[in-house]
Amino acid sequence: MTVSGPRRRRDVVVRAEPAEAATGPEPTVAAGTPGDGARWLLPAGAVLLVAVLGVWLADLATHLSSMAAMRDLVVYRNGGLIVRHVAPAYDGHRASPLYDWTGPNGVQFTYPPFAAVAFAVASVLSWTAMRWAMTVVSLAALGLSLWLVFGALGYAGRPRVRLGATLGVSALALLTEPVQQTLALGQVNLLLMLLIIADLLTADAIGARTRWWHGIGIGLAAGVKLTPLIFIPYLLLVRRYRQAAMAAGIFAATVALGYAVLPADSNTYWVHRLFLNANRIVFLGTRGNQSLRGVLTRLAGSVTAGTAPWVVALVVVVIAGLAAAAVLCRAGYPVAGMLACALTGLLVSPLSWDHHWVWVAPGIALLAHLGARARGAARAAWWAAGGALVLLFGAWPQFWDLSQAGLTPAGLVWYGPATYFATGDRPWYHEFHWHGLQLLAGNSFVLAGLAAQAGLCVAAFRVRSHELPAGLTRHTVRRVPRLAFDG
Repeated sequence: MTVSGPRRRRDVVVRAEPAEAATGPEPTVAAGTPGDGARWLLPAGAVLLVAVLGVWLADLATHLSSMAAMRDLVVYRNGGLIVRHVAPAYDGHRASPLYDWTGPNGVQFTYPPFAAVAFAVASVLSWTAMRWAMTVVSLAALGLSLWLVFGALGYAGRPRVRLGATLGVSALALLTEPVQQTLALGQVNLLLMLLIIADLLTADAIGARTRWWHGIGIGLAAGVKLTPLIFIPYLLLVRRYRQAAMAAGIFAATVALGYAVLPADSNTYWVHRLFLNANRIVFLGTRGNQSLRGVLTRLAGSVTAGTAPWVVALVVVVIAGLAAAAVLCRAGYPVAGMLACALTGLLVSPLSWDHHWVWVAPGIALLAHLGARARGAARAAWWAAGGALVLLFGAWPQFWDLSQAGLTPAGLVWYGPATYFATGDRPWYHEFHWHGLQLLAGNSFVLAGLAAQAGLCVAAFRVRSHELPAGLTRHTVRRVPRLAFDG
C-alpha cells in the first residue's frame, strides 16, 4: 500500500514489528517475500555456510603463517602476562611495564589497561588453546550477532527464516576482509560487536523495556577499545537514559579496575594522555587506517596538514551521523539507527583499522532484509547493493601481486602500496604518493561508509517528514506510514 500524499498520516502499511514479534503475535511475512521461502532459505543458508567455511579452512591450512599468526592476539596475551608479572613480557624495572613493552616489529600495547586485565585470565591458556578459543568464540559471536539483528528486523516469530538468514549472511560476512582479518590477527572486534548488539537489539531493548543489564555490554566494549563510547551519546539521544548511565558507569568501573591493578600504567594512559597520541602507535596515514583521519592525512601529504580538515569533517559527521541514528531508532528502525551510529564511530575515530569494519556484517543483513521486503526493481536494487557491499569488502586474493597466492585475508583496500610498521610522518611514505585506482581502492572502506551514511541520513530525513504523533511509535502500533525503507 502507498500513501496518497505526505500530509495524510493515516495512510498506512502493515509492517513487521520487532518488539511484538519477540513476544509472540502471529508471524508476519515481509512484503514481497513468498510464504514458502522458509523451505529453501534454511538449507540454502546452511549449504552456503558449510561451503564458505570449507574454503576458508582449506586456505587456512595452506597459509598458516599469514592467516593464523594472530599478531594482535600476541599483544593481548603479553598484556595479560604483564598483569600477572610473568617474564619475559613483564619487566619490573620499567616505569610503565605495560606501555613500555615492545614486541616484534616494534608493536606495543595500545589499549586501555582494562584490556590487559581482562586478558590476564585468558593468558593462562597455552598459546595453541588461546588461538583456537579466539577463533571459535569469534565465529560464534558473528553468528549470534546476526541472529539478534534478524530478530530486530522482525523475524523473531519465524525461527526457520531467521536461522536460514543468519547462516547465509554469516557465510557472506566470512568472505569479507574485515572478518577474515579479525580472525587472522586474533582481534576482538566480533566480540565487541556482539556486546553492543546484545545491548541494543535484544527484544526488551527494542521494546523500550530496558533491563538492569542493558548498557553493560557497551561499557565493557569501551573499556577494551574506546570507539564504542560513541554509543553513549546515541543512547542519550534516543532517551535511554538508564542504559546510557549504566554504560558510562561500567566504563568508569573498567578505568577504576585498571587503576587498582595497574596504577602506574593507568596513570600513563589516562593522566599523561597516551590514549590521545594515536600517531605514536602507527603512521596515521597508513593504508590500514580506514577512517576520515587516515584518508585526509594521505590526501594532505602530512599528518599535520590533514589535522584541520579532519576536525571539520569530524564535527560534521558526528552531528549528522548521530542525528540520523537517533531519528531512525526513535522512528522504529533500531538496526538502521545502530548502523548509523557505528558508521559514525568508524569514520571519525583517529584510527579505524580495516578489521574494525566488521560492522559490514549487519549491513549486509539489513540490505538482504530490505531486498526481501521489496518487489520488482526495488528488490533487485537492494540485493545488488548487498552484493556490491560483499564485493567491495571481499577478501580478494592479491591478483595484482603474483607473489601472493590463495584467498589470503586481503582485499581491494590492499591494492595501494603501503609502508609497513611505520610511525611518525615522513614524506617518502608510499601512501602519500597514491594515484588513480590506488586512491579509490585504498580508501574504499571510507568511501563506502560515507555513501552508506549519506543514505541513512536521507532515510532519516524521510522518516522525519512522516513522523507519527507525539508518543506514538512503531513499538506501540503495528500500522505505520510507509517510510524510507519501504521498497
